[in-house]
Amino acid sequence: MNVLPTEIPDVLIIEPRVFEDDRGFFMESYNSKTFAEKAGITEQFVQDNHSRSCKSVLRGLHYQVQQAQGKLVRATVGSIFDVVVDIRKQSPTFGRWVSCTLTAENKRLLWVPAGFAHGFLVLSDVAEVLYKTTDYYAPEHERCILWNDPDLAIAWPLTEEPILSSKDKAGKPFGIAEVFS
Repeated sequence: MNVLPTEIPDVLIIEPRVFEDDRGFFMESYNSKTFAEKAGITEQFVQDNHSRSCKSVLRGLHYQVQQAQGKLVRATVGSIFDVVVDIRKQSPTFGRWVSCTLTAENKRLLWVPAGFAHGFLVLSDVAEVLYKTTDYYAPEHERCILWNDPDLAIAWPLTEEPILSSKDKAGKPFGIAEVFS
């Protein structure tokens, strides 16, 4: 397994070891011992989520203010442009974002620690995204930052208007969003 740093030190791109032959492939998508040793990720995962979305669906930027969730994200079908925003007020990278493209082909995973907002844009006709979380979904604590907030200036690779849920359309501007102190 390779661990690739990002411009925000706590956010990591993980390349699992993949064994391929004419039959297909095999990989460990998660191994607690290996993740602890190689990436320093020791959190316990308590929930697995699976979403399916069509091209141009944009989900995010989501987080929970209590029961904050760390997420280990991967695309198992198609491709997504995945974005992570540091919303920890005391962090030297507060308000900065990083992105990467996760695809079924590259098999990369993205580690999103608690204290970050997360979102993604579907680049392929269809994408299925699996992610493990370190705490349970708590809708009463869920928050959303506006995906196109000018202060964040995220460079989404849009080719058309994104398809948004009503919740995502109503996201808060970054400047007034509830963040972590």
